[in-house]
Amino acid sequence: MNMIQAINSALDVMMGRDPDIVVMGEDVGFFGGVFKATEHLQAKYGKTRVFDTPITELGIIGVAVGMCTYGLRPVPEIQFADYIYPALDQLVSEAARLRYRSAGEYTAPMTVRSPFGGGIFGGQTHSQSPEAMFTHVAGLKTVIPSNPYDAKGLLIAAIEDNDPVIFFEPKRIYNGPFDGHYDRPVTPWAKHPSSAVPEDYYRIPLGKAAVVREGEAVTILCYGTMVHVAVGVVAEMGVDAEIIDLRTLLPLDIETIEASVRKTGRVVVVHEATKTSGFGAELAALIQERCFYALEAPIERVTGWDTPYPHSLEWAYFPGPVRLTRALEKVLEA
Repeated sequence: MNMIQAINSALDVMMGRDPDIVVMGEDVGFFGGVFKATEHLQAKYGKTRVFDTPITELGIIGVAVGMCTYGLRPVPEIQFADYIYPALDQLVSEAARLRYRSAGEYTAPMTVRSPFGGGIFGGQTHSQSPEAMFTHVAGLKTVIPSNPYDAKGLLIAAIEDNDPVIFFEPKRIYNGPFDGHYDRPVTPWAKHPSSAVPEDYYRIPLGKAAVVREGEAVTILCYGTMVHVAVGVVAEMGVDAEIIDLRTLLPLDIETIEASVRKTGRVVVVHEATKTSGFGAELAALIQERCFYALEAPIERVTGWDTPYPHSLEWAYFPGPVRLTRALEKVLEA
């Protein structure tokens, strides 16, 4: 399976297991979603469980919150992460607060799916990476898979969770892995180990990172598309790097991060979102607090620029192999 198929499989498996799960969003029903992640689900489960909504993100999430209070488990889709901002009030003020506001009488077991990030020349309104905003909100969980196997297992765990989860899907790798070069074809998932996705139920617990590659010289912290960029760069450089795929930003597996940093003494953080107040800043702060005396060099961040996402200059914005290589060389020489 590619990532789209894995997400579709997760939704199919969970809807078959639990009649309280409903899928909703713009074009998710008859059309199957703009990326076809919900294809065939309406035909199988009916229009009352898989249905199209008006073009109103505020309304989609507001209705989902109401569904949660009635015992349903909605899985709303926001067509692009760039469109999620009108729904912030419902996500932050209602969904994230419902358990606390009601002293546990009500919960908001919703999973908000949304494609995010660049890599498809979508320009500034179809390429944003707003994950750091949601990690700042107590009561929300933030999940970002990097491969089909994880996408299915993490999505199932998110749907089963009794609190709201933001589930961002890196659309650059919807159809295959990616090493950071535009002039190279995307490798088919069939040749990638993580493409072996079981058709049946399985789950990957939230809050547990994956050590993609073990190493001794430097720790690379990444998630989503950047995992594939890191793997490609390390292979080309021949660096003995430990690559950690965070998978969930909140809850964060700080124990795995700390163990790796204490072993290597050097850290490079890679994410596509803008640098200022990006999630890399939180990672750097946590590492400084917990591993200061183990560090052999300053922490490096390789990120998007502090500008709106450009269309024609997308690859200059994207944290690619050249910039990651320079960061690794800098920390290794220190």
